[in-house]
Amino acid sequence: MPAAIHLTLSAHLSKLPIDNAATSLRVSRLETGSTAHQELNSMQNAKDSFYMTLRTRLAAINPNRTVLLRGAVRPGILVEEAEATFSQLPNDVFILRWLGLGIDTDLGSTMAAKECEIVYQTCGTQSFGGLDRGRSLSEMDEELVAMLQPFYTPKINYTVQPPAAMLTQIFWDEPGFTPVVVQRDRLSRSAKVMVYSYQEQGE
Repeated sequence: MPAAIHLTLSAHLSKLPIDNAATSLRVSRLETGSTAHQELNSMQNAKDSFYMTLRTRLAAINPNRTVLLRGAVRPGILVEEAEATFSQLPNDVFILRWLGLGIDTDLGSTMAAKECEIVYQTCGTQSFGGLDRGRSLSEMDEELVAMLQPFYTPKINYTVQPPAAMLTQIFWDEPGFTPVVVQRDRLSRSAKVMVYSYQEQGE
């Protein structure tokens, strides 16, 4: 495994309303391993903020995409690590799966970056006998693209009540989509984005 992750933020980040140091940011070296482990908690507020932002945007984009979970109807987007283990991923729902973590301590402020995989699948609708599964997957593609724009949101601490706005924003790059996977009558796809967050006091 390489000791560093090399990446460059997309050009659209230069248009984000963040401080001047971040507008020209090029992340060239993200440490992994023990340093990343020490900074793991610094991403929890970012992860929560990313999920809640996508959840709120999805409810506005398609209020009919919902999931019944523990007796409550919620927008159809879940965080895999925050739910009981699935024997089978639910259809027509977006699943957020958090992957690798990187840390850059060479900047004026410590920056953490965590990769998020968003997985979704569909069998189409019963009214069309599943023959509309391609159209259903395309609808989810479009919803995901819309949910991810704009590519930033305020960082919020959801561990306090009421939730408290923090001093910085989180931001992410454009999604990278995988090809469609066909499993009998089910179509699935995933997209990955890198989510970036500056470490703040107390994180």
